[in-house]
Amino acid sequence: MLPLLLSLTIAQSTPATPPEEVVQPQEVRSLPGQLDRVPVFNSNSPELVLKEGILLSTFPSKGKKVPTAHLNFPFRGRFDIFAHHIARAEPPEDLRSLYLGIILHNPSSKPVKVNILQAASYLSQPDAPFIQLPSLSENTLGSIFSGPGDRATSDILRGRRQGIFPAQIVIPPGQSQMLLNLPIPVQGLTPPLNGRSTLMRLQSNGTIYAASLAMFAQKNADGSERSPNLAEWQNLLDNGDLSTPRDKVPTPPEETGKPRIYGRVAGVASGSQWRSLVVDSPKAKDLTIPQPGQAFSYGLSTLHGGSLGTGQIQSASMLVRYPDTAYRAHGNYGTQYSLKLPLYNNTQNSQTVSVSVQTPLKEDQLGKSGLRFFTTPARQVFFRGTVRLRYKDNQGKPQTKFVHLVQKRGQPGEPLVLLNMKAGDRSLVEVDFLYPPDASPPQVLTVSTQAASQ
Repeated sequence: MLPLLLSLTIAQSTPATPPEEVVQPQEVRSLPGQLDRVPVFNSNSPELVLKEGILLSTFPSKGKKVPTAHLNFPFRGRFDIFAHHIARAEPPEDLRSLYLGIILHNPSSKPVKVNILQAASYLSQPDAPFIQLPSLSENTLGSIFSGPGDRATSDILRGRRQGIFPAQIVIPPGQSQMLLNLPIPVQGLTPPLNGRSTLMRLQSNGTIYAASLAMFAQKNADGSERSPNLAEWQNLLDNGDLSTPRDKVPTPPEETGKPRIYGRVAGVASGSQWRSLVVDSPKAKDLTIPQPGQAFSYGLSTLHGGSLGTGQIQSASMLVRYPDTAYRAHGNYGTQYSLKLPLYNNTQNSQTVSVSVQTPLKEDQLGKSGLRFFTTPARQVFFRGTVRLRYKDNQGKPQTKFVHLVQKRGQPGEPLVLLNMKAGDRSLVEVDFLYPPDASPPQVLTVSTQAASQ
């Protein structure tokens, strides 16, 4: 899913000659584990927002001017918020800032506390422009990123709460408060186009409703811009309709045989984290390494039409959604994968074992008994994000590495961890990342053993 921010600015060019394919004969396995049940407020449609309106409302429809714009889903306890939207001057001389507002409402007769556990919100310009980066970079400090979704997920992976967010807000009985009220400015940009990605992990001690809204900046008496206030946001929520233009209507999951439109997500998805103990079988304690010269892979963010022969659909199901938006949260943007690989060398010799992330060509069934890659990766970036690796090095010392990856379509990837395992050795490797927005699934996590030297 090429970022709209990029796809809107890339000029059409003559198609290049398709790159050559190579097939790597490696087994692809279903990823053990499953998504948890933490609900995720997922506001990503319409991605390009040209008109004021409601982006996603989980408020009850009673008393609202447009009842169909409200999905009536209460949150309580742990939940996440993901929001990614783009503003473009339309017409080009209309350079008003579009504001993104996220409002929370307490319907009860007691105050509700909402703890902001982790949170990050970044603009494409100037916070996190899309830039070219190497395919692999050490990212110890979190200073390497390309795009606002990449930067936000890197922050959340490190447990950060950006300074613009308080640790807690308290919502009085029957009242509402703004959780987010930030601009997406376009003035001074060429083209006048900008985006904002937001990811938050929250915990409430009572029931709340949430909505994301889009409104142009209000004007002060001197003509300068100001942010909309709570009453103005509340009026839009009560009397507004869904923002337009709408995105493409998705193809129903059961339909095959024609080009599949996945659609953009607007609703509440089920699942914030996928935890997995990756072992040989459900009752096993180890993950036996491949034989020398061989490899096996586990699907990451597999989806309808792209399960790589596993039949496993990892896309989060939707608890509520608008009828013209995605049937599932394809790509699991902002979802954390926490994978433990207890590697075991059951051979009689020392082996060199690597763990890598790869971006094979998307297939539902593997047509050639293996994963297909390009000898020269395609132009489109399909994955840009930071992966955390924890393991013991060859001297037995615990290591924590943050590695930033940029992978194009059909790119095999490079080893993230390289272990020299003696005969009978066991070694635990932990892999954590948040599936980054503006990435295109699926990927695989691959374990390989180097061929024995002749």
